Amino acid sequence: MDYTQNAKIAQVTEKTLIIGVDVGSETHYARAFNWRGQELSKKAFSFRNDLDGYAAFTRWLDAYRQSMDAGKVMIGCEPTGHYWFNFARYVKRSGMTLVLVNPYHVKQTKELDDNSPTKNDRKDPKTIARLVSEGRYTFPYMPEGIYADLRQAFSSRNRIVKELNTLANRIQRWLQIYFPEFLKVYGKFSAESALLVLETAPYPADIIALGADGVNQIWREHKLRAVGMKRATTLVEAARKSVGMDGGVCAKLDLQLLLEDFRRKQEHLKQITEVLEAETRKVPHVKKLLAIKGVGLITAAGFLAEAGDVRRFDSPKQIQKLAGLELKENSSGKHKGQSSISKRGRRNLRKVLFQAVLPMIRSNDEFREVYRYYTTRQKNPLKGKQAIIAVGCKLIRVFYAILTHGTDYDANRLRTDIIRPQEQQAA
Repeated sequence: MDYTQNAKIAQVTEKTLIIGVDVGSETHYARAFNWRGQELSKKAFSFRNDLDGYAAFTRWLDAYRQSMDAGKVMIGCEPTGHYWFNFARYVKRSGMTLVLVNPYHVKQTKELDDNSPTKNDRKDPKTIARLVSEGRYTFPYMPEGIYADLRQAFSSRNRIVKELNTLANRIQRWLQIYFPEFLKVYGKFSAESALLVLETAPYPADIIALGADGVNQIWREHKLRAVGMKRATTLVEAARKSVGMDGGVCAKLDLQLLLEDFRRKQEHLKQITEVLEAETRKVPHVKKLLAIKGVGLITAAGFLAEAGDVRRFDSPKQIQKLAGLELKENSSGKHKGQSSISKRGRRNLRKVLFQAVLPMIRSNDEFREVYRYYTTRQKNPLKGKQAIIAVGCKLIRVFYAILTHGTDYDANRLRTDIIRPQEQQAA
């Protein structure tokens, strides 16, 4: 996969018809240009986001393709939300080339022609086509098969986890208002014994009315063995000393609904996690990823869901760039600014890598050594978070080598690749 600017420009020849498309939710707008950026269409062509609209677009496009005897058609558009998915699928099946331009680039260059920040359906397709002719585009990657399933499942899991966190915060807020002492008895309200009590007797007065025997009976009926009279007595004593507000029927109903939603989301999380783990195991060489201490199925699934099939990359540096972890520098003349990561790329991929590295530098000996080396080396020592990013980039290279070549993980090689003996002696 060649990402160089020259290679992209070389794709546009004298026989290339360039179509700029401004994608919308229901209606798209297109304009046709030759390889020099001269417009062939007299006005923007609008077509609906359905099969009839796509067919009309193809007929409109074919007229210009025949008039200039074009051997190739390049269609450029912005990746606007999810609206471009179906259009991209149609273009691919029609045998034409679809490329994507960065919406930020469109925003920055649309004033070149008329020195105006105006944005409309006629102007944007022209700006998009101009960027395509200059080679400022990328080829879209739409995962297929197992990688498409992983991306969908991982996205669903992230959504459920976010909803669970929201529900947990609302339940804790309720407890802090009506029964703040409950959170001192239970470190986490999500324990099964705690949920059973809240569903039956949420108010301090309800706990006092049941007494220790009544609370213990709730647990016995559900065959919980981890709690007993000691915990029940502690809970009753906390209820007697409670400073919580007096609640009524509506507040109790609010908590019951929150608890029902919480349990339902817990079940959804369990279901999607089981599917995600099962699908992840189908990926070639994934067992070798799991052989690395600190790398679990969720980490592997998240990496594969966000990066897709890594065999499409020529180098792990491309995955690093996809995650927005490549370094950017602000320097001019004698001034040398501080370097930082670009953060241009898939945010969730950065999140997966960051969350994977944190436990690894605590539990994995070789990764902890690499982290310590980055933070203590004599030349250019890194700060804590900088070292975490550096270790994350190393983890990308390890994953890439395993998934593309099927090599076994070698802890000693990881150490020697980073920590040079002469540098270690100097330190």
